[in-house]
Amino acid sequence: MLNNFKLTIEYDGSLYHGWQRQKNDRTIQGEIEKALQTMSGKEVVLIGSGRTDAGVHAMGQVANFSLETQLKTENFQRGLNSLLQEDIVIKACKQVDRRFHARYDVKSKTYKYRILNRPIPPAIGRQYAWFIPKQLDLEAIGRAIRYLIGFHDFKAFEGAGSPRSNTIRHVFNADLIEEEHGYLVFEIEADGFLRFMVRNIVGTLVDVGLLKITPHDFKKILHSKDRDQAGLTAPPHGLFLMAVKY
Repeated sequence: MLNNFKLTIEYDGSLYHGWQRQKNDRTIQGEIEKALQTMSGKEVVLIGSGRTDAGVHAMGQVANFSLETQLKTENFQRGLNSLLQEDIVIKACKQVDRRFHARYDVKSKTYKYRILNRPIPPAIGRQYAWFIPKQLDLEAIGRAIRYLIGFHDFKAFEGAGSPRSNTIRHVFNADLIEEEHGYLVFEIEADGFLRFMVRNIVGTLVDVGLLKITPHDFKKILHSKDRDQAGLTAPPHGLFLMAVKY
């Protein structure tokens, strides 16, 4: 009988071409599937809650796989962590109902985007935050962020060349958090995300913070459904998938 296993995964995406398996490039999904095949002797398909792009990190990615096996969850967790590189860690492994699907059963996801806003660049941790030396107007960004909450058509923040038939998403929470030493964290929870949606939002919020556009301009961009009106795509290394709720 097939058993269904749910994995919670943390990874540093710096050296990977994103989550999704690719023929000639190292990916998170591909590395874990290879480790599962080594353990089980069978070809295993890993289903993720969604894709993360090249260079994006995760603290709480979720995936599931089905396999006929006598191995226990703790054996899978220990075995996978011994086979995987140190920048991919299986934080938890659970046996779940056979109907559980890591992608289709998602209720919400939370992403964080980290910015370092100070004149001096970092030597340590530079691969985990977007360095912006010019002072950002945090009050203006805070006012713009409020326009994201609720049901909206986020087509203006969708990555070019990746159209979806439905671009309406429900944002439950969105906030900007000040941390020590000049670090800023943009946090957003929604029922789903378009490709590059968070990074395009962050790039446009930075334009607000640099006083290139006003918070009201940000609102107009959101409602325009026109990607050309939004700001640049923030670099991937500041983005983290934090949690997936079911």
